[in-house]
Amino acid sequence: MFRTGSAVCSRAGVFAKPLSSGLSKTFLSLADGGSGHLNPTNLLPRLCSSWASSTASVQNLKRGTNPFNRNLAHHNRRLSNMASTKEYRLLCLENPLLDIQAFGNDALLEKYNLKANDAILAEAKHQEIFEDLLNNYDAKLIAGGAAQNTARGAQYLLPENSVVYLGGAGDDKYAAILRDACKQAGLRVEYRIDPKIPTGRCGVVITGHNRSMCTELGAANHYDLEHLKRPDVWALVENAEAYYVGGYHFTVCPPAIMELAKQAVAGNKPFILSLSAPFIPQFFKEPLDASAPYWDYVIGNETEAEAYAESHGLGTKDVKEIAKALANLPKENKQRKRVAIITQGTEPTIVAVQGEDEVKEYPVHAIPKEEIYDTNGAGDAFAGGFCAGIVEGRSLAECVDMGQWLARLSIKELGPS
Repeated sequence: MFRTGSAVCSRAGVFAKPLSSGLSKTFLSLADGGSGHLNPTNLLPRLCSSWASSTASVQNLKRGTNPFNRNLAHHNRRLSNMASTKEYRLLCLENPLLDIQAFGNDALLEKYNLKANDAILAEAKHQEIFEDLLNNYDAKLIAGGAAQNTARGAQYLLPENSVVYLGGAGDDKYAAILRDACKQAGLRVEYRIDPKIPTGRCGVVITGHNRSMCTELGAANHYDLEHLKRPDVWALVENAEAYYVGGYHFTVCPPAIMELAKQAVAGNKPFILSLSAPFIPQFFKEPLDASAPYWDYVIGNETEAEAYAESHGLGTKDVKEIAKALANLPKENKQRKRVAIITQGTEPTIVAVQGEDEVKEYPVHAIPKEEIYDTNGAGDAFAGGFCAGIVEGRSLAECVDMGQWLARLSIKELGPS
């Protein structure tokens, strides 16, 4: 359930764990902070709407009306019973962003030359979309960034203090929203703070069950190897038992990705990579390929898999064949077989293991269309559930099941509530 641009999932985080109580003060401070990016007359209704949605979700969980309540308790008991006493076993790296998310229409997409299902980096022609969404489309402000959402999802399932996240942010109120959201989720963040460049933002236009994402990286684009190597941060790297990197970071700091990859090999620790979007294998092929020998797990959806196949001349659109090709690329760590996971929305998740002829299919449990509220983030949720399973030493089948379960839960909510 890790499909960019489908009726089932996409790329910004949505979890049932309440975050809104901690966000309220930050949102209200924005109303009188005069940052120049918000319309104060619309801010409070947006806050109240988001808070009410999150509160209702939490109350439903408490009342037992959420259909996943029993399964959630089951997963949490299983992982808590296996809880390691070691903290911050999973370390994640990518680009923290503030999502500006709104329901739009075809006219809005056409205005900014956007596809209904896509993820792109903002160009000059897209600069007005952020204010447009805030002022004219009742936008919600949501703590986002794909791997940060994945980190929050993994932490949701794991024992306290299990996950730490790295990325670049500004010294502004948008960064305060991100920090507060992560704190409420129990996620530790270690941002590289840039005092001169604002926190990155992502305009998310929802049309039906589709979404289009337009990202201005801002301070996230200035993450550097120096921050990763800072003694206190590097101590977290050495302490971690698994690493997850979102592919969007190939647009920012490939050397940081490579340092984590090499550390994974040196310690025989799992290195998990998400392809993230079709443009990564299309336009960032060189740094992506440089990291490929270090992948222990590579996750993508069928669109990203096809983009990889095309950019690498595989001559096929068969997802099983692409999965096998990914799994059998040359590999540095011979102690672990590479696993390639390709998700296909409502279709079975495809899993290929290095050196094995059989490509397995894991059926996705269907969800009625009327229960799908927001597909924006189920892909990140899938990765979060999958990573939680890897950290806890679960079987491959269980990891896939945990990913699908969390993704399914995510699409019943709006935004990372």
